[in-house]
Amino acid sequence: MAFHVEGLVAIVVFYLAILAVGIWAAWKTKNTGSEGDRSEAIIVGGRDIGLLVGGFTMTATWVGGGYINGTAEAVYVPGYGLAWAQAPIGYSLSLVLGGLFFAKPMRSKGYVTMLDPFQQLYGKRMGGLLFIPALMGEMFWAAAIFSALGATISVIIDINVNISVIISALIATMYTLVGGLYSVAYTDVVQLFCIFLGLWISVPFAMSHPAVTDIGLTAVHQVHQAPWLGSINSLDIYTWLDNFLLLTLGGIPWQAYFQRVLSSSSATYAQVLSFLAAFGCLVMALPAVLIGAIGASTAWNQTEYGVPDPMTKKEADMILPIVLQYLCPVYISFFGLGAVSAAVMSSADSSILSASSMFARNIYQLSFRQNASDREIVWVMRITVFLFGASATAMALLASSVYGLWYLSSDLVYIIIFPQLLCVLFIKGTNTYGAIAGYLFGLVLRITGGEPYLYLQPLIYYPGCYPDENNIYIQRFPFKTLAMLTSFFTNIIVSYLAKYLFESGTLPPKLDFLDAVVARYSREHMDKATLVKSDNIVLNELAPVNPRHSLTLSSTFTNKEAFNYVDSSPELSNTEDN
Repeated sequence: MAFHVEGLVAIVVFYLAILAVGIWAAWKTKNTGSEGDRSEAIIVGGRDIGLLVGGFTMTATWVGGGYINGTAEAVYVPGYGLAWAQAPIGYSLSLVLGGLFFAKPMRSKGYVTMLDPFQQLYGKRMGGLLFIPALMGEMFWAAAIFSALGATISVIIDINVNISVIISALIATMYTLVGGLYSVAYTDVVQLFCIFLGLWISVPFAMSHPAVTDIGLTAVHQVHQAPWLGSINSLDIYTWLDNFLLLTLGGIPWQAYFQRVLSSSSATYAQVLSFLAAFGCLVMALPAVLIGAIGASTAWNQTEYGVPDPMTKKEADMILPIVLQYLCPVYISFFGLGAVSAAVMSSADSSILSASSMFARNIYQLSFRQNASDREIVWVMRITVFLFGASATAMALLASSVYGLWYLSSDLVYIIIFPQLLCVLFIKGTNTYGAIAGYLFGLVLRITGGEPYLYLQPLIYYPGCYPDENNIYIQRFPFKTLAMLTSFFTNIIVSYLAKYLFESGTLPPKLDFLDAVVARYSREHMDKATLVKSDNIVLNELAPVNPRHSLTLSSTFTNKEAFNYVDSSPELSNTEDN
């Protein structure tokens, strides 16, 4: 492949534009609020993100390199096709469900991160345990983005993929480090515009290339490969449903999502942003689906790409940049590829900032340094942004499939954090004992189910499992959903069992070593007195919500207090009265 000067110029121009917007947003952050709340400005943008910028940044959180390249890859790969490109519908539904049920209670309570309610009810140690899968999810997600970004750039200009990944990661980390959520949000606006314009301009040119067969014909008939609409065999229905539920429900409990929810100016705005982002995700998936279909409809031996085709060369994960490079005119190709390469980092910066925010606040500040100054927290965030960015970059260099990393990033979040979030918001009376038991049961069931992507053999062989070409057993049974449900019900059962045993006197109070049931003055609980009222934590967590936006939904759920300002934990209510 020849070195393309025009491609390099396109990348430099788009990267400079992104960097300029990020630096401007960082300057805006410094001029927002007082010196005492700089960390809040970095984490939740001062809670003044409006509908326009908020809608763009929440959409861009999902629509990045993994989303665009992964969707095109799934549609292109023979035997899978559109039927298995579940991410667009799955993540759109997750945003709708998040807006309907989760955005309002989280924003109304004025939390700063997703882990705040866990630490408030279950204590700082449980918050630390839940930080582990949350961190892994964010890092896998960012790694998928950087992997896609490196693959895209390596197609435009003939440079090593590793170099392009490192340079792209440095750019994203740089403006995230200096500007926080403001930089991420405003660069998301530019990035989303670039990716929308770049892809939609390129699609008509690629579709009209002489080597491309009518995609309407190849959708249902085998021409160059199997039809790109794909199909779902009866034996794979449960696998399909398991993966779909993983994307839909596992797409909710992410700090990257709740960071936008919590930065909204009101609870109702947070809900509206979720619905706008759901629509945006569907719209942005359309050109990626078309490009995957074009790739499946192309006689590659009639193009400069030559033979064998991308699937045979094991370059299916790069089908989007390959289509833009070889099926579009040069000027369209460079514009599209330059725009996409600059835009696909829009999710990676969100994940890095999310992981940094959770560590600085929930681990460093609330668990170890409750008297830490705001300046100290800001510096901890900057250091962790750099460290987490470097970690995600290292993982990206080892990635072999964008879509594989995508599913892997949602696994632990779906199985461990989602059931815990349901319990802490909507199930009254759960406690730390149930949370730990549910955590462990879900983790064990997931690990024992095996993971073909990591070449991990299962220890439990569910009905319908079979060996693949590498002799790694594949599970057809929806064991991930089984693990999630087991974690959920285990939390409830063990919580109520522990509550009964201690309150009935069957177990003596001294055995309540986690201070989760009978101890009234527990140092372990991060109740409102610790989480909110400390003079050393000046973040305005219980920021009043404009009454005209505060529509009550409390009668809808089991835990009615989840939508009130009063703490929903019965164990903590007595503590506050004293």
